[in-house]
Amino acid sequence: MPQFHLDNFIPQLVWLAIFFAILYFGIVRLTLPKLGRTLEAREGRIAGDLSTAEQAKAEADAMSATYTAGIDHAHKSARAAVAEAKAKAALNVEQAVASANAVLAAQAAVADADLSGARMRALAEIEGVAADAAADIVERLTGRRPDAALVAGAARTAFAAENGAG
Repeated sequence: MPQFHLDNFIPQLVWLAIFFAILYFGIVRLTLPKLGRTLEAREGRIAGDLSTAEQAKAEADAMSATYTAGIDHAHKSARAAVAEAKAKAALNVEQAVASANAVLAAQAAVADADLSGARMRALAEIEGVAADAAADIVERLTGRRPDAALVAGAARTAFAAENGAG
């Protein structure tokens, strides 16, 4: 192998140093700064993107909090409106019931008055019928018709005693 001969070793070592220097200065000195600038730019862009993402997250959190507060406010408003509507409905129902009760009470009073009047008329007719029946019975038994005023007074007294005792 020719590279291991001592005659060729020193020139090869010199050429190695020359090519190493060319490659080092050509690649390392020219390429590494560009690579470094690229890495720095990339780090800067990543840092900027991270700060933008943090700002966007903060804005999203603020919007979420605002949205949640709005929803809570809407729920409270809806509950208050429902409660108010229930209260109004209950008041309207109470007023309608009170009005209906007043109408029914008035109708009941009229019916009671009518019933009382009919009862009084019926009692008056019963007294008249009872007086006629008593007069007919006395006439059949005695052969003489009693005085109408006397029979009407006796019937009235009997009904008064019956109504007072019953």
